[in-house]
Amino acid sequence: MRLQKYLARAGVASRRHSEELIAAGRVAVNGRAVTEMGVKVTPGVDRVTVDGAPVELPVENVTLMLHKPAGYVTTMSDPQGRPTVAELVDAGAYPGLFPVGRLDTDTTGLLLFTTDGELGHGLLHPRHHVTKRYVALVEGALSEEQATLLRAGVELEDGLTLPADVRILAGEEAQAAARLIGSDEAASGTRQRHGGKRSRAALEADGTYVEVGLREGRKRQVRRMLEAVGHPVIALHRQSFGPLDLADLPRGAQRILTEEDVAALRQAAGIEA
Repeated sequence: MRLQKYLARAGVASRRHSEELIAAGRVAVNGRAVTEMGVKVTPGVDRVTVDGAPVELPVENVTLMLHKPAGYVTTMSDPQGRPTVAELVDAGAYPGLFPVGRLDTDTTGLLLFTTDGELGHGLLHPRHHVTKRYVALVEGALSEEQATLLRAGVELEDGLTLPADVRILAGEEAQAAARLIGSDEAASGTRQRHGGKRSRAALEADGTYVEVGLREGRKRQVRRMLEAVGHPVIALHRQSFGPLDLADLPRGAQRILTEEDVAALRQAAGIEA
């Protein structure tokens, strides 16, 4: 690991400030002052000090994915006493664990958690445009012309959206989307009255299944985009985040990510190896 990255991960300073510390001769490796930027260290083996004080990396970070059910708010605590996603993960075992972004209370699917602040920030930074892919059931028959509008970007109250990947699903693909969304009590859209008029089951027969890929993360963006073209969302499910897919992880279950998974996420977030 590059020395400046080691210092940044240890919370000493940003990478840029860490480079300034190195250039000033204030950093030593195994007792010898270092002033060059190309030096690499092995955590747990090399002894690093700044102004004579030892610097150690925090306990190994953990990143996990959760298949979020409907009915949970994406916070680690809630003053209103609502169920939170913290109840579904081993938060007590991983101090500092936090959700990467949010899913609406009624949206299901892939939600990432990490103790790695650099990773969480990188995945959400607008500069990197990490794609999140959703499947939605919307009211009415979404037309190809309306899908084209979504692909180009639509004007919302907070500005024009980036172009989206949009596919209208039919036949076996629509059936597959229906299975991903599900229809049990913990599925999206089953607890809502959808304007107080009709149940999800009543709307589903006349609705459209659609796949949406976004490279930005505004609040309730998928729902607002589809409503903007006249097709309110009945049910919404996130199936993938960057290189990771929910696959067959059961609803309500979590999975600790492998080193390969985390490396792929770090690459998607533009974080140096």
